Amino acid sequence: MKKVYNIPDEGKFGGNNLKNKLLKIFDKTFLKFIVVGIINTLFGMAIMFYCYNILDLGHWFSSAMNYLFGGILSYFLNKKYTFEVKKTSQKAIIRFAINLTVCYLIAYGVAQPLALYLFQGAGEKLQGNIALGIGMGLYVLLNYVGQRFWAFKQDEAIESDKEIIEKNTF
Repeated sequence: MKKVYNIPDEGKFGGNNLKNKLLKIFDKTFLKFIVVGIINTLFGMAIMFYCYNILDLGHWFSSAMNYLFGGILSYFLNKKYTFEVKKTSQKAIIRFAINLTVCYLIAYGVAQPLALYLFQGAGEKLQGNIALGIGMGLYVLLNYVGQRFWAFKQDEAIESDKEIIEKNTF
């Protein structure tokens, strides 16, 4: 027989309350986000390596094409599939672009000093690769939270507000 333990609610940040909040954030939507991320990564890498190796367009241009076209694909896949937002608004596109930029700056801004501090004895190349890995992980988490609770969330709230106003208008 399986024993069930009730953990008392320990306030705003403890017990079941924290567990429930984490389960709400990391639900099936998070899994969809990861699948879209994998598709987006493969798509962006294909463009980047095609531009670099076949078209011989250079490192910076090729990587810029990865982020440009990867960002566009990411917007549409996450909008439709992950967060199931029905309408496109200019506000959502701007929020999406701001979110990507802020997440990138925070993730990679934190990752490099952290890797340099934690791996002081390692070689410069290893520290750089570790920093990139840390940055990627932070970027994914920050980007998910930003898209779910800010970039696309407001569209749902706007639609709900419009429906309430229309129902209450005589």
